[in-house]
Amino acid sequence: MITLPELAHYSTAFPDLDQALSEPNGLLAFGGDLSVKRLVSAYQKGVFPWYSEDEPILWWSPDPRGLLALDDLYISKSTQKWLKKSTHTVTINHAFVDVIHACANIPRSPIVNASGDVIENGTWITDEMVAAYIDLHQSGFAHSIEVWDQEALVGGLYGVSLGGVFCGESMFHLQPNTSKLAFISLVKHMRQHNGLLIDCQMQNPYLASMGVQEVPRHIYLQQLKHAIAISVPTSMWQPQAMTI
Repeated sequence: MITLPELAHYSTAFPDLDQALSEPNGLLAFGGDLSVKRLVSAYQKGVFPWYSEDEPILWWSPDPRGLLALDDLYISKSTQKWLKKSTHTVTINHAFVDVIHACANIPRSPIVNASGDVIENGTWITDEMVAAYIDLHQSGFAHSIEVWDQEALVGGLYGVSLGGVFCGESMFHLQPNTSKLAFISLVKHMRQHNGLLIDCQMQNPYLASMGVQEVPRHIYLQQLKHAIAISVPTSMWQPQAMTI
């Protein structure tokens, strides 16, 4: 049986990350809420929520961590050729609500929860999570990148920004390469505005193909602290169009 500390509703404190389980990797605590204050506190400490509809709120800090230093972005030759031909347009914070709903609705491979049960639809972006991240967006912490084919939203991503780090949460595509375009555009935008890192939480083959590396948690936490302290322009996340 897994024994986890329960978060108090009156405090946004988290247990020491050394207490996180190794199996399942990074599971740290349960309970609390998804208030803006608690979520910001979590991301500042290298913690994020991930749970299914039938579970309490679960908090995670995996070791190792999937991380992209902006200079490590890799764009394959085939993607470079596609980018040159692409007629898509890219925007920032023009359709956050649409992006998070699209991410929630994309069919995903089944995943296994902390109890070992298979979640058949593979979704983890619950209605509660959607509402919480919309609140984060309205508070100026959560942002989206949108990819458009004329008037149709065909790809994008969203996540949380603190100083020079962007903590990616989810991405989607309805046309080939459009989530990759969103990711590349995010890196370009961060480079232009003094950003440093993209926290991808857990590495996977798709992210690894673009340069995301696994970093031990203690190294990640050092880099996170440095990145959060970086000053970025206040205009960085104003709604705007991007040049591909």
